[in-house]
Amino acid sequence: MAVGANEFDLMLAEECASAYSGSSGLGCTVYSGNGTVLYEAGGGCASCKVCKAAGLHEDDCARAHEYGMTEAERFGGKYIYFCQMGLTCFVSPIVGSSGSAAKITVGPFFMVDREDYIEYDLRQKLGLKDAEIGKILKAAEKIPYVPAEKVNSLSILLFMAVGFMNNVSASNRMLETQKSGELQGRITEYIMELKSGEAPPEYPYQTEKELTASITDSDRPRAQRLLNELLGHILFSSGGDFARIKSRIYELLVVMSRAAVDSGATAKYAFNMNHEFFRKAADTVNIDELCMLLAGVMNRYIDSIFEFADVKNADIIRKSVLYMRGSFARKITLEDVAREVSLSPAYFGKVFKQEMGCSPSAYLNRLRIERARQLLLQSDLQLVEIANILGFEDQSYFTKVFKRLSGVSPNRFRKSGGKRPTRD
Repeated sequence: MAVGANEFDLMLAEECASAYSGSSGLGCTVYSGNGTVLYEAGGGCASCKVCKAAGLHEDDCARAHEYGMTEAERFGGKYIYFCQMGLTCFVSPIVGSSGSAAKITVGPFFMVDREDYIEYDLRQKLGLKDAEIGKILKAAEKIPYVPAEKVNSLSILLFMAVGFMNNVSASNRMLETQKSGELQGRITEYIMELKSGEAPPEYPYQTEKELTASITDSDRPRAQRLLNELLGHILFSSGGDFARIKSRIYELLVVMSRAAVDSGATAKYAFNMNHEFFRKAADTVNIDELCMLLAGVMNRYIDSIFEFADVKNADIIRKSVLYMRGSFARKITLEDVAREVSLSPAYFGKVFKQEMGCSPSAYLNRLRIERARQLLLQSDLQLVEIANILGFEDQSYFTKVFKRLSGVSPNRFRKSGGKRPTRD
């Protein structure tokens, strides 16, 4: 979206960014709706040299920020995410007269210590060599570190700082996707086509199947056209019975929500969306408004799935790895990690394996065994104590996993001082 003088107060946004940067010590950037840098305070993303040092294209970085903006709109005005180089940012949208006119992004900064960053993001994820890593670290010398426990609080402060520039009516318009008159006009056109037929048509189940496919494919124009046709059929065949129309629309909502969940949206998100729709629809006595509500839900479902699949998956993996690294000493499950990144366990497991080449449980065991090696060499703890500390169900299972990943038993590893013997 091009930024116009009436969309938002740029001077106020600059003051907000400058004050936030000055008080937090973090870079703060004002972007237009189409991603153009309008103002930067401190070491913001626009002046970051890390991507260039890694030989990556700036378009990939722009897509990561675009994804963060989309998620901020979806999750109520703020979102924490990772850029393509594994550095952390968070964002809040500035709302204009017709939706998101601009955004304020804070970052980049480190949310993990540099050794973890080097090992996971640079070596494992990007496969970089020592010379390349040295070049990137030099470019990242001035990038600050923020402890993970403070990041959410800082993102809330940005949300509150930006919030006073956004009024309630504009915030509501941020989620609108169609003007009521335009939407109803298209539905009416389809009703007129139905009336020109010789006999009342049967419900178009094939159109419904095509709608779910278009939601899965994130094909917004096609999905809107098919939804218009289905709504037109419902209105035409219901004979003006509003209760019947509302019931059929509820059924259509459930169909769309299942399509979204099957394509990666979380069940919790779908339940919340449906609950919000039912709450608003309960007091609605206007057909136009009901159709508008359904169109809005459909567009939010489309936003919730694969529009930014590659960036989204990288963001999910980094967050899950951070969670596992901070929690592997207790008995965490696949469900625990999936819940942390707001995905179903089955879908999270699939994404993790695609990105990391192993299952979440296998990666968690690798983290535990890495720590076990340290404890075996640096402490006098017994094996049963180490197994307990690292969240293994018993010493026997710990020994089995250790031997499989290390090639030797824990006792032999300790006795050899960490050197692999020729025989176990």
